[in-house]
Amino acid sequence: MKRPLAYITAAWSGIPEVDMNLAANFCRSAYEAGLAPICPKLYLPLFLNDSVPGEHKDGIDMGRDMLKRSRMLLVCGGTVDEDVKNDIAVAARYGIAATTLEGIMNVKGQGSPDSAGY
Repeated sequence: MKRPLAYITAAWSGIPEVDMNLAANFCRSAYEAGLAPICPKLYLPLFLNDSVPGEHKDGIDMGRDMLKRSRMLLVCGGTVDEDVKNDIAVAARYGIAATTLEGIMNVKGQGSPDSAGY
């Protein structure tokens, strides 16, 4: 089965360990819902130094490119910050559907992600 690419976005805390854990959980839920999750938060920090302006910009550019290649934008978590709003705007500009993880889980008949402890 070919899974549609789903770009994962959320209002990240800025604490790398917390964000990586959340990202992994969101990706797992998306995978279980039949999607192929793409989440730059999981791997870009492994080789990019966000405190270096050029690398920070490269990370943003790479993330935007991944979003443009995705079938949908999956907004995760209960908060929407400026980064999430920007992702939603980019998705809208390119005709990419935006939805929530909770919405996907309900449509798939699997309940909400909160029931899984996320």
